[in-house]
Amino acid sequence: MITAVELGLIYAIMALGVYLTFRILDFPDLTVDGSFTTGAATASILIVNGTNPLVATVCAFFAGAAAGVITGLLHTKGNIDGLLAGILTMIALYSINLRIMGKANVPLLGEDTLLSPLRANGWLGSWVSVGLLLLGCLIAVAIIVWFLHTDVGMAMRATGDNPEMIRSFGVSTDNQKILGLALSNGLVAFSGALIAQFQGYADIGMGIGIILIGLASVIVGQAIFSQRFIWLAALAVVFGAVIYRLVIQFALGAGLEVNDMKLISAVLVVLALILPQVKAFRKLGARIQITSRGTSKAVEPDAEEKQNA
Repeated sequence: MITAVELGLIYAIMALGVYLTFRILDFPDLTVDGSFTTGAATASILIVNGTNPLVATVCAFFAGAAAGVITGLLHTKGNIDGLLAGILTMIALYSINLRIMGKANVPLLGEDTLLSPLRANGWLGSWVSVGLLLLGCLIAVAIIVWFLHTDVGMAMRATGDNPEMIRSFGVSTDNQKILGLALSNGLVAFSGALIAQFQGYADIGMGIGIILIGLASVIVGQAIFSQRFIWLAALAVVFGAVIYRLVIQFALGAGLEVNDMKLISAVLVVLALILPQVKAFRKLGARIQITSRGTSKAVEPDAEEKQNA
């Protein structure tokens, strides 16, 4: 169970990247399936060749950001549909990732990684590592929330909400999309680098279906918590990632196989999309959102309930 929480917190960094494109930019970016592996491949091959793990992980971020820039350029300058641009970049990254690694799998056994101190002290798999990873996620959330409240960040939010309006103020929506895709895929690659160091290897297929995990984290988290405030929506993504991993752990513990994980993820996303439309769940969500805003005001029953009463 603790391992599931640890994985959820690491995947939360990736989910925050998906949140930037999916919620902020309203951009269906499938690049993440490739950039996740790019981050893992870049960090792993640098670590194996003696690079400091921190430097290798930062390099993974910039490698993922470069992939996001390519998708952004294909969409904005090449006038290619955003969904197709992401697919094209994702396909190209498969070959690029193989070039980076030189083979399909790069083991990190015996190598110093960012998580080696945790393993050396016996903290990995304990609540100490959970606390440290949670602290890292909170720092990432704080940085993202701060950025989204800057002039550039507000222009990016406006680009996703109303691109015609923000263009009328002289803001280049193309540049905002490219920047948003770069930041998003940089976070995704950073998460991929951490997952590779956590698991002890980088594999060419580790990014397949990762977009589904990101969407599940975003949708599940924000189906439970409010989206009224940016900081609360970002925190909801983190908790959504943890909830997702816990659901996967429960499903595996109930007898399902590892091969069923993609099916579980798909069912979880479907439930997260359908349940908010159910009246009882909508009332529960309203109560949670009011509680999260720090008010004790009770939820007012709707007209139909008053009539039934």
